[in-house]
Amino acid sequence: MNESQQRLCDKYGVKPYPCVDGSKIGISLNVKEGVQPIHGLRCEPTVDTCGWYIWAGDWSDDPDFFNPLHLEHLPEWCSQSLPFLQLPPGWRFLIAPDYEDVWFDENLQL
Repeated sequence: MNESQQRLCDKYGVKPYPCVDGSKIGISLNVKEGVQPIHGLRCEPTVDTCGWYIWAGDWSDDPDFFNPLHLEHLPEWCSQSLPFLQLPPGWRFLIAPDYEDVWFDENLQL
């Protein structure tokens, strides 16, 4: 865990929930294109995923909207999401230039 991740968990009073090395996230392709805002939500991890879904712009129900990405490639795709990765399941974030919102979403099916 890096310092920015620890600060964020401290700020929201949550115990850090690390991602397992080698796990995957679900990510929309438009994240790499720089579309704003960036959304993230964390579900319960599975055997090979850390539970994070990250997308840019509007949500889509298209079954191909999210693509698997190994966590170690996330800095190339969306480095601004890295501080949020230690938030536990049920947490969400929304970021854009000069904007940040972080909250627990009790409506997420965990």
